[in-house]
Amino acid sequence: MKKGLIHIYTGDGKGKTTAAMGLAMRAAGRGKKVLILQFLKGGLRGTGEAAAAEKLKIKFVRFAGQISPIFNPKVRPSKLKKSVREAIAFSLKEIKTDSYDLVIMDEFNNLLHSGYATMNDAKKLIKEKPARLELVFTGRGAPEELIAIGDYVTEMKLIKHPYTKGVKARRGIEY
Repeated sequence: MKKGLIHIYTGDGKGKTTAAMGLAMRAAGRGKKVLILQFLKGGLRGTGEAAAAEKLKIKFVRFAGQISPIFNPKVRPSKLKKSVREAIAFSLKEIKTDSYDLVIMDEFNNLLHSGYATMNDAKKLIKEKPARLELVFTGRGAPEELIAIGDYVTEMKLIKHPYTKGVKARRGIEY
């Protein structure tokens, strides 16, 4: 790949992470080096995407201890913010190694939307990436400024979801 582009998957519908994981599979299947950096899902264990990434030799980093306050109201915002700052620094360091063809910043848009990360963080990641690197940002609430920067922008729109009828997340389908 000569010039890497910026991908953004956002919206209130299901499928943002799933779309990014599909792209990761496609890239890995073509011999590309892939890195998945997963924010705000540090409380999850044994997800299907992590298991699949391991089988495909995709480097998968889930930042331990990062859980969205939406899913755990006991999360201390100051502790989460510190963890996010460290995770962004780690992400930047990994991106700058020029070891990858594709990097996925899973749930990063949520960090922007909730104020745990800033557009300056996103811009720095974009500016510092090797020219050939494809960079993907997923999560709800992508700000207009990031959308304007993106080359591929997809909004997943919620029409209907079984969660509204009390159906809990199912292994292998939602996680």
